[in-house]
Amino acid sequence: MENTTRPLCVDLDGTLIYSDLLIESALSLLKKNPFFIFAMLFWLTKGRANLKRQIAVRVTLNTALLPYNLELLAWLKTEACLRPLVLVTASDILFANAVASEVGLFGDIIASDGETNLSGTKKARLLCDLYGDRQFDYAGNEHIDLKVWAHSHTAIVASDRSTLRQRASMLADKTVFFAGRKQSTHQWIRALRLHQWIKNLLVFIPLLAAHRVFESAAIQGAVIAFISFGLCASGVYLLNDLLDLTADRAHHTKRNRPFAAGRLDLKTGILAIPVLTASSIALAAIFLPSHFLWVLLIYLLTTVTYSFKLKRVQLLDVVTLAGLYTIRIIAGTVAIVSLLSFWLLAFSVFIFLSLAVLKRCIELDAARERGLIDIPGRAYRPDDLSVLQPMGVASGYLSVLVLALYINSSASETLYHHPQFLWLVCPCLLYWVSRAWFVAHRGKMVDDPIVFAVRDRTSQITLAIAGILIFLSL
Repeated sequence: MENTTRPLCVDLDGTLIYSDLLIESALSLLKKNPFFIFAMLFWLTKGRANLKRQIAVRVTLNTALLPYNLELLAWLKTEACLRPLVLVTASDILFANAVASEVGLFGDIIASDGETNLSGTKKARLLCDLYGDRQFDYAGNEHIDLKVWAHSHTAIVASDRSTLRQRASMLADKTVFFAGRKQSTHQWIRALRLHQWIKNLLVFIPLLAAHRVFESAAIQGAVIAFISFGLCASGVYLLNDLLDLTADRAHHTKRNRPFAAGRLDLKTGILAIPVLTASSIALAAIFLPSHFLWVLLIYLLTTVTYSFKLKRVQLLDVVTLAGLYTIRIIAGTVAIVSLLSFWLLAFSVFIFLSLAVLKRCIELDAARERGLIDIPGRAYRPDDLSVLQPMGVASGYLSVLVLALYINSSASETLYHHPQFLWLVCPCLLYWVSRAWFVAHRGKMVDDPIVFAVRDRTSQITLAIAGILIFLSL
């Protein structure tokens, strides 16, 4: 662009950053207390500008970790040497000041002030009053910015949408294009955590344990339960990611999650949550026994409570995680209309508590390696490892004890004709639990323990041997 003294006015949400500060701040406030939703509805009755101000005075955002449009930011640094840069945004002035201070390029800041929501026509009118029609350049990314580009000399379009680029070109004297947010199917697959659906294979365990793998009705029930839990879990994963934006951005790997990195639109993510949840409930209500729906709703309520509160409560978080794994097994039992097994539930509680504690230990060990004292969003410190590790190992060994007691009980006699083979499953499980903790202790387990178990070759071999032994015991 030619050397000019025309002010360069830059939009914030979606343009300078791949995010929306109103949504981010509202989510941050709701994370503190979900009942703020009612206050927000009241604030909104007095206008969007009032809503933004009321949220802004209650929330502090970490502007250093926001997902900036680095290509546009690099260009702005060059332009800042040639002419004045102005941050012009519909976000509240409190947030705009914080971002401007972080970026260090803007000589002036124009934003919503608690009374006026500076968006669209109001933004265009104010800029014309300050600088004159066609006497400023403007960078934006949405269709609402067309109202500003109609009065600007140069339209800087930070979007890949061809229709928006074409319309902006028709309105302004000149146009400059920058790449916008690239939402892709791959990013949605990552956000929905489809690889985590592996955990929902637990609903098939009651089918296998009851030796009903050849009953078509039972298989159909288990498959529908698997899909229903998968949809429900994906909805909760989206909620988790939206509530944990700041904490994820401070994490060395979670910062690359699609919402934290600004690769997916926050509004779309919010809309996807009820769609996934409703689809999950509809499947359960139409095709599965009524008791399954109650189990699913308990799972949903527990996971939402975990996302808002329990994940930050020491020890209760790992107990809740173990419970969520066990609920899947209960759901699988209800889906095939079978009786709950005390032995299976007891085994599940101990083995999944061990894995839940193992997951926390992996996080703490990674934090210790990076020299962190506290972990954002967690109630633990790295020095808690000395307490958690023996707790987790002991829980894993207790699951082996429960299995041994089950094999020696009358309950196993009706299902297995050669229980002597089952005894060999105990050392297999003992080996796997011990090895999982050793691998994690040496910093070689970066996945969720269950995902690790599915992907790890040694775990696969151990599982195959256990499967053969169970088959021989029939």
